[in-house]
Amino acid sequence: MELYNKVIDKLKELGIEFEIVEHEPALTTEQADAFIEGIEGVRTKTMFLTNKKKTLYYLLIMDDQKRLDMKQFGELVQAKGIKMASADSLYEKMLLPPGVVSPFGLLNNPERDIQVFIDREIITEKRMSFHPNTNEKTIFLDTSDLLRFMESLGYGVNVIEFNIDNR
Repeated sequence: MELYNKVIDKLKELGIEFEIVEHEPALTTEQADAFIEGIEGVRTKTMFLTNKKKTLYYLLIMDDQKRLDMKQFGELVQAKGIKMASADSLYEKMLLPPGVVSPFGLLNNPERDIQVFIDREIITEKRMSFHPNTNEKTIFLDTSDLLRFMESLGYGVNVIEFNIDNR
């Protein structure tokens, strides 16, 4: 709960309005979607990725119905061997377990060594949803406020466009 409270405290400090939905632990995006059905906001998938040598880390936010082409993402960020980062790397960089990855984990990365990417397809959506460092809740907030949150932590946000929509 401490990591969750840290999220709420930061959002309140920034004057960001949000909506919280409490639910059973969600282990998949399908489960999470079922718990928040009917609430306005894009359902997101946030992935923590690394390069082949584990020297660069990426946080990618995209529509949860879209599938990631790792090779294409690697080409977009000019890195070889893009893959999901290990659970150990995720914990080391953001203090999070697998299944709870979200931009709110950036609060726990004082090194600021994670590059953030958002798929262009969802950047114009009004609201987005994420786990707020726990998979027992889903938080909804305006996309502009999400960007402001990340910028307040010192992160630039890169908007990328995938050529293939392989839903």
